[in-house]
Amino acid sequence: MPAHTAVAIIGGGYAGLSAALTLRRLGHEVTVLDAERIGWGASSRNGGMVSGGLKVASGALASTYGPEGARRIAGAAAASFPFIEETIAREAIDCDYVRCGRFMPAWTPKHYAGLAERAEFLAEVTGLPTLLVPRARQHEAIGSDHYHGGLIADGAGSLHPGKYARGLAKAAEAAGARLLDGIRVTGAVPEGDGFRIGTSAGTFRADAVLMATNGYTRGADGGSAMPWLAKRMIPVGSYIIATEPLEPGLIDRLFPGHRTISDTKRVLNYFRPSPDGTRVLWGGRASFGPTTPEAAAPVLHATMAEVFPELAQTRLTHAWTGNVAFTFDFLPHIGVEQGVHYAAGCQGSGVAMATWLGHQVALKMAGAGNSDFALDGLKVPTVPGYSGDPWFLPLVGGWYRLRDRLDRLAA
Repeated sequence: MPAHTAVAIIGGGYAGLSAALTLRRLGHEVTVLDAERIGWGASSRNGGMVSGGLKVASGALASTYGPEGARRIAGAAAASFPFIEETIAREAIDCDYVRCGRFMPAWTPKHYAGLAERAEFLAEVTGLPTLLVPRARQHEAIGSDHYHGGLIADGAGSLHPGKYARGLAKAAEAAGARLLDGIRVTGAVPEGDGFRIGTSAGTFRADAVLMATNGYTRGADGGSAMPWLAKRMIPVGSYIIATEPLEPGLIDRLFPGHRTISDTKRVLNYFRPSPDGTRVLWGGRASFGPTTPEAAAPVLHATMAEVFPELAQTRLTHAWTGNVAFTFDFLPHIGVEQGVHYAAGCQGSGVAMATWLGHQVALKMAGAGNSDFALDGLKVPTVPGYSGDPWFLPLVGGWYRLRDRLDRLAA
C-alpha cells in the first residue's frame, strides 16, 4: 500500500473502476481499494441486464423537479446506455454484450396504461424506439400468459457481469490504476490539504477521496468509512438463479427476440436468457431480510414457475446474491460532502448507471467536465434516526407484496 496517492477510490465495483479508468486517462494517479476482491459485490453478482436509465426515466420526476428538470434528469440517466456501449467497444471488453432491448410486461391493465403514457417519453430521452405490445400479441415478446401486455424498449442490453467487472478492472489497471484487494477502509479524515485514510492495513494519505461503495457503504459490523453516505443508502439483496440447460428451442419460445425482461410489479421479477442461450437467469427480491442464495432459490423458482409453468420441474444449477442500493428519492447521485466525493444509489439497475456515475464523478474531480450533470449535487435525502441498517425492509417489502396482490385481484 502506498504512503500517498493523488486519488483514493474506496470500492472496486463498476463505479470505482470506471472512475479510476477515467482519472488515469486524464493523467491522475489513482489507488482503488476494496475490502474484498475487486469486483466482488453486486458488480460481478447481478443479472447482467443493462437498462440504460429506463427505471429513472419512468419515475415520477416532474412532480418534484418540474417538466424541464425531469427531462434533464431522465436524459442524464439515459446517457448511461450509449456510454457503457462505448466503454465496452473502446476497451475491447469481452463480456458477451448484446444490445437486445427490454420487454416490460404489465402486471395489471392499469400498469399497461401507465406504460402507454410513458412510451413516447422513454423513446424521446433514450433516442431509441419503444413499442407497445397489447395482451393479445404479448406472445411476440414473452412466451407466457401471465401478464397484461407490455412495452418493448430498444435502449437496453445484456452482458456477463463477472466478465464485465474483470474487463473494466483490466482496463483500469492497464491505464495505470493501482488496484488493491482485501483492504477495508475505516475512514477518511481531513488532514492538511488532503485526507488521512484509515484501513485494516494501516494509514496513508490521499489528496482526494471517492466513496464508491453503494450497497456496501455500511459494513456487516455496522461500521462505515462514510457514515453520512450510509445514512442515505438503503442496501437491498438481489437474488438470482440459473436453470439447468433447457431443451433446444425452449428459450426461443419463452424469450422471442431474446430480450431481457423486467415486469412492473413493486416487488419486481427480472429475467433473461443466459449469454449462451441455453438457460434462464431469474432474479428478484426473494427476501427483504438477510438470507442465503440457497434459501432464496426455492422462492425464485416458484415465482419463475408461475410465469413459465413449463419450468416447474426444471432443476437449478446456480444461485447467487449481491447488494444493490436504493435511495429515499429513488435517484442515483454524485456529489461532494465535507470534501469527500461520492457516487451511489443506482436503484438496482447499476450495470450501466454505476459505470456512468463513476465516469461523471471522475470528470468532476479532475475539473474536466464540459457541462452540468443533472444528477450532480442534488439533495440526497434520509430519514430521522436512520443509520444505514434497513430494519424496515421486511415491513415495507411485505406491504409492497400485499399491494401487488391487491392490484392483481382488482385487475
